[in-house]
Amino acid sequence: MTDCFASLRVLIFLLLIATCLSSDQDVQCLRDVKSSVSDPNGILNSTWVFTNSSNGFICQFTGVECWHPDENRVLALRLSNLGLRGPFPRGLSNCTSMTGLDLSSNDFSGSIPSDISQQVPFLTSLDLSNNGFSGAIPVLITNMTYLNNLNLQHNQLSGSVPGQFNLERLSTFNVADNRLSGPIPTGLGSKFPASSFTGNQGLCGGPLDGCGASSKSKSTAAIIGAVVGVVIVVIVGVIVVFFCLRKLPAKKKAKDEDENKWAKSIKGTKTIKVSMFENPVSKMKLSDLMKATNQFSKENIIGTGRTGTMYKAVLPDGSFLAVKRLQDSQQSESQFTSEMKTLGQVRHRNLVPLLGFCIAKKEKLLVYKHMPKGSLYDQLNQEGKDNKMDWPLRLRIGIGAAKGFAYLHHTCNPRILHRNISSKCILLDEDYEPKISDFGLARLMNPIDTHLSTFVNGEFGDIGYVAPEYARTLMATPKGDVYSFGVVLLELITGEKPTQVSTAPDNFRGSLVEWINYLSNNGLLQDAVDKSLIGKDNDGELMQFLKVACSCTLSTPKERPTMFEVYQLLRAIGERYHFTADDDLVLPPMSTDGEALDELIVAQ
Repeated sequence: MTDCFASLRVLIFLLLIATCLSSDQDVQCLRDVKSSVSDPNGILNSTWVFTNSSNGFICQFTGVECWHPDENRVLALRLSNLGLRGPFPRGLSNCTSMTGLDLSSNDFSGSIPSDISQQVPFLTSLDLSNNGFSGAIPVLITNMTYLNNLNLQHNQLSGSVPGQFNLERLSTFNVADNRLSGPIPTGLGSKFPASSFTGNQGLCGGPLDGCGASSKSKSTAAIIGAVVGVVIVVIVGVIVVFFCLRKLPAKKKAKDEDENKWAKSIKGTKTIKVSMFENPVSKMKLSDLMKATNQFSKENIIGTGRTGTMYKAVLPDGSFLAVKRLQDSQQSESQFTSEMKTLGQVRHRNLVPLLGFCIAKKEKLLVYKHMPKGSLYDQLNQEGKDNKMDWPLRLRIGIGAAKGFAYLHHTCNPRILHRNISSKCILLDEDYEPKISDFGLARLMNPIDTHLSTFVNGEFGDIGYVAPEYARTLMATPKGDVYSFGVVLLELITGEKPTQVSTAPDNFRGSLVEWINYLSNNGLLQDAVDKSLIGKDNDGELMQFLKVACSCTLSTPKERPTMFEVYQLLRAIGERYHFTADDDLVLPPMSTDGEALDELIVAQ
């Protein structure tokens, strides 16, 4: 454990140094990249011009994404399908804060550098597909422990597939259509489909055909089979079928047990009581939670995130609860209990109430009220949904969520920063009333998660919500929460995802906020509104709502409204619907940035 903390401190120290280094390094990085590749189409030669020296000038280069438009710090290089040639680009180690590299669909050749993990150690996404890279996949590529996505498809790579990847973090992996050989590592083979490995004649095992016996063995088996005769074959077939039928359930059970090992480890603590703040059921024990979640089986998982995994619990009377298994917490049992008692007292109409908690060995479980309609993200992105959410419903959800966040920021005692606002943390009850979940949990995470969650972990499902100043300061602020909520408002009004804009041109690779800024700068802001909402006598409200969302996502924190002001602006838009007739949120004593960080629950 001591070594783990030491390594975390070293990583944080290195990242802080990388953040503070001169942006000249990133400029030099791009100079080296440009000089080391052949650019027959002249795309880099025409757009990567280094005569300018202003802050953020490289952010206008083709394929360059910056942490902030006014800083020369590269977040990602997206150089796909530009006709580039040559070996793997040089100088990438000078892009010290880069988290994404996409060189796909070009004509790069040669080997992938053996020290790639040292050149670009913080990559969360690496795409080298559809090139001519040859040689072995570097073994040290497995040291890139923050990789979420690795795509090496359609090259000429040979040798074996390294097997020591961080499988908990790696979500996509593809080495199809190469010249690889040997057995597929067990972890990769069990996690990824056959399509990730096809097109390599020498690969075997995992989701592909098994690594069988030699041709000599097969010939011998064929001769024996012929001698034994048809009768023996039938007998053997019956025996095989019999044993297969017996083993299949056992294998499935063994797999489930392995995936559910943590729940089995607390089996001897079933008599531990669950501390309840409310009393929806009487005298609940851990054994009741285990029974209600079917021993925390994967079939009962209803959501996963950075703070933990949520399970649906069905009580004997047919009612539902939600039980969250927290990610590893570094707090002592007494500290955790104190935190839970504080959060258990926080009550508001637009918050998911914490009903209770339980500590069993190293496991920490939280009990919440179950929200039957799932998350706002799920409702906005249901596949094949005929009746999309109408405008009054979206507006009501936006107002209610704003009210909940304003309560946390301004009225709640102690005041709370959420830190991880997204449409996935806004849950909906049976009447589509928005309820905010996961509030106050940032303090329970370990240091590497709380301070560097997006930069290090690279959870790109949430990266679209992170305020631009966070990369510089690594400090949570109320205005950072406002930015994240502004992205949620943009999701409501546009129907788009925060990192994938379906209505943008194919060559647009930016976030939803960047797309909105582009439309606004070109006088086309009205084109951002979800087409299903237009022409229903609400157009004025739609534009007002969109402008509030845009004000929340301004690049300068001081220019953004406070969360209370956001709530007041949205409430004014929805005044004719009488959503807030029973308003219980009053103007706080300090409605500006006067709230000090030490008055808020934030990770220290």
